[in-house]
Amino acid sequence: MSTSARKLPKAAAKWTSTDSAELYRVDSWGAPYFSINPAGRVVAHPVDDAGIAIEVPAVVAEMRKRGVELPALIRFQDILSLRVRSLNEAFSAAIAEAGYAGRYRGVYPIKVNQLHEVVDEVLEAGRQFGLGLECGSKAELTAALANLPDDETLLVCNGVKDQAMLSMMIAAQQLGRNVLPVIERYFEYETLKRLAFSKSFVPKFGVRVRLATSGSGRWADSSGLNSKFGLSLPELMRLVEELEASGTTDRLQLLHCHVGSQIADIAVLKQATREVTQIYAALTKRGIGLTYLDVGGGLGVNYDEGHVSDDAGINYSIEEYANAVVFTVKEVCDGHGVAMPTLVTESGRAITAHHSVLIVPVLAAQSRDELPTDSNVAADAHDSVKGLAIVLEAIPGLERMRELLEAFHDAKERQEETRTLFTLGYLTIDERAIADQLFWSICRQLLGRLTASIDGAPPPEVGEIEALLTDQYLCDFSVFQSMLDHWAIGQPFPIMPIDGLDVQPERRGVLVDITCDSDGKVSQYISSHPDNSFLPLHEIDGSAPYYLGFFLMGAYEDIMGDAHNLFGRVTEAHVYADASEPGQFWIEKIIPGTAVQDMLAQVQYFPNDLQRRMSEVVRGKIQAGVVRPSVGMEILDQYMACFQQSTYCGTDDFEQEFD
Repeated sequence: MSTSARKLPKAAAKWTSTDSAELYRVDSWGAPYFSINPAGRVVAHPVDDAGIAIEVPAVVAEMRKRGVELPALIRFQDILSLRVRSLNEAFSAAIAEAGYAGRYRGVYPIKVNQLHEVVDEVLEAGRQFGLGLECGSKAELTAALANLPDDETLLVCNGVKDQAMLSMMIAAQQLGRNVLPVIERYFEYETLKRLAFSKSFVPKFGVRVRLATSGSGRWADSSGLNSKFGLSLPELMRLVEELEASGTTDRLQLLHCHVGSQIADIAVLKQATREVTQIYAALTKRGIGLTYLDVGGGLGVNYDEGHVSDDAGINYSIEEYANAVVFTVKEVCDGHGVAMPTLVTESGRAITAHHSVLIVPVLAAQSRDELPTDSNVAADAHDSVKGLAIVLEAIPGLERMRELLEAFHDAKERQEETRTLFTLGYLTIDERAIADQLFWSICRQLLGRLTASIDGAPPPEVGEIEALLTDQYLCDFSVFQSMLDHWAIGQPFPIMPIDGLDVQPERRGVLVDITCDSDGKVSQYISSHPDNSFLPLHEIDGSAPYYLGFFLMGAYEDIMGDAHNLFGRVTEAHVYADASEPGQFWIEKIIPGTAVQDMLAQVQYFPNDLQRRMSEVVRGKIQAGVVRPSVGMEILDQYMACFQQSTYCGTDDFEQEFD
C-alpha cells in the first residue's frame, strides 16, 4: 500500500491504547462493557467482577482454532443478564426512593432480536424480576406463548391482530396464561367482542392510546398524533362507554402508549409519561379496572453521544430513565388520589444492543497509485502530462500557503485536461496512467505541506485532498445482511480494530463490503476526528490478518438482514465469562452460518435439481471430448462442494496467504 493518505496528528509522543480509546470514543459507547487494554487489544467486561477481562482477539483465535470462518458474531451472553439486572434494579431503586405503591414488570419486545438463544437468556436473567415478553405478529405470538415460564409472566400482544391471533390470545387466557391483547385499532375490539360471545368467555385486554406528545430523535415523526397505531381519545372514550354499558369495565386492564424507539431526550419521556398517566387517572376514577400502565419502549443506547449526530446518543442513564417514569406516575396518581399501577416498559434495544460484536476480516486495502520514485516522464510525452510532472517537481520549493493551493488548482486543471484528451483519443493509455500517478503524487506531497502550514482553520482544499486520498478497505461482510439499519436509515455503529491499538492508526479508510452494490459501504464513522466520513485505520502490510469489530450490533441487526447477493447469516459463538477458564471465557456453542445450499433454497434453487443439471452439462462435455472424464468429474465435485460452504469469502484461503 502506498503512503498517499494523510497521517492523523498524534495525541502524544508515543501512541498508547489510551489514545486509541479516545480516538474511537470507546467510553462514549462502550463503558462499562468494552475497553482497550495496555497491550492494545479490545477487552470485554461482561460481568460485574472487576477481575474478569476477556480479550476479544483471544475469543477470535479460539473460534478460528475450532474451524469457525469469519465474518462471525460473538455474543457475550453475560452482558444480556447484566443489562436485564441493571434495568430492573434501577426501577427497584426508583420505586423505593419515591415510595411508589406499585410494582415494576418489564417486558422484552422480541422484535428487537427474536433469536431463541437471546430470548432464552433474557427470560432466564429476568425470571427473578418477573420479566415478561412482548410480541407483535402471529409468528412472534406463536413463539412467545410456548416460552412463557409460568402463569404470572406477562405477555403483551401488540401489532395488527386478525381473528386467528385474537382467538389464540383468548385461548391462552383460558389456559390461565397472563396474556393481554392490546387494542391498536377499533375494529380489533369489535372482533374481540364477537369472539368473546362465541366462546362464552370475556377476555381481559389492554388498549393503546395515541398521545399528543411526539418522541425525540430519529423516530420522532412516527409518534404522537401521527403514530401508526393506537386509539384516539374519542375512540378510547367510545370503547369505555361500551364497557360501562356492558358492565365489563374490569376487563380493560392495561393502558399502553409508545413514544418511539431510541428516545434521545429525557424531557420528552417525562412529558409523554405525564400525559398517559393523566389518561390512566381519569379512566381509573371512572371505574375502569386498569392494573398496568405500559409506557412502551424507547429506552435508548449511546451509539456515540452528541458527536456523529444528535440521534446517535441519549442524554440520560438507565437510572434517570427509571426515576423519570416512577416519579412522574407517582406525582400524577397522588394528585388525583388514584391507586398506582404496575409499571410496564418494553425495553429491547437497551437490553440487547451491547452483547453482540460482529468480527469482520479486511480482505484488502486500495489506495491511490502514485508515481514510483524511479519513474520518469518520457521526453515525447504529451504536454499535459509534462505539465503535471512540472507541478510535482516544483512542490519542494513552495513555501507559502497561496503557492501550494495554486499548485493544487493547477494539478486539478491539468488532470482534467488529460482525461478529456484520452476520451477524445489524443492521449495514449500509458500516458493516461502516468498522468493519474503524477496527480496522486502531487496530492500526497501537497497535503503534507499544507497541513504543516496551517495556522487556524484549514482551507477547503485540505478537506478535498483528504477525501481524494482516502483508502478503501474491502471487508468480508454484507452491509445489507449485518448492518441494514446503517444502509436504510444511517444508523451509526462503533467500529474499530480489535488488536494493535497500541500503534497509531495512520490511514484514512472507508469500509466497503463484498456485495455488488455501490451502496454496500459504511458511510459514517464514530471517532474523535471532526470528519466522520472516514475511519482511522492501520496500514495493511500483509503480515497478519486485520480484523475489525462492529459493536452494539445486538438490537435489530441480527434479525433484519437482507439477502443481497444471497449472503446469509454469519456464524455466531456464544461466550460466557469464567475466571477459572483460560482467557477467562468459554464458548458454550457455535451456531453455523447460512450455507450456500440454504440460501439457494430460499429462492427456490434446490441442490438436487442444480446438481442434476450440472451433472448433465459435465457428462455432455465429456461425451463431446471437451474434457477428459477425470477432469470432468473433478469439476463436478468442485461444484457440488460449494453447496456446503459459507456464502462469504473463505477465511481459510484468506489466512493461508499470511501463513
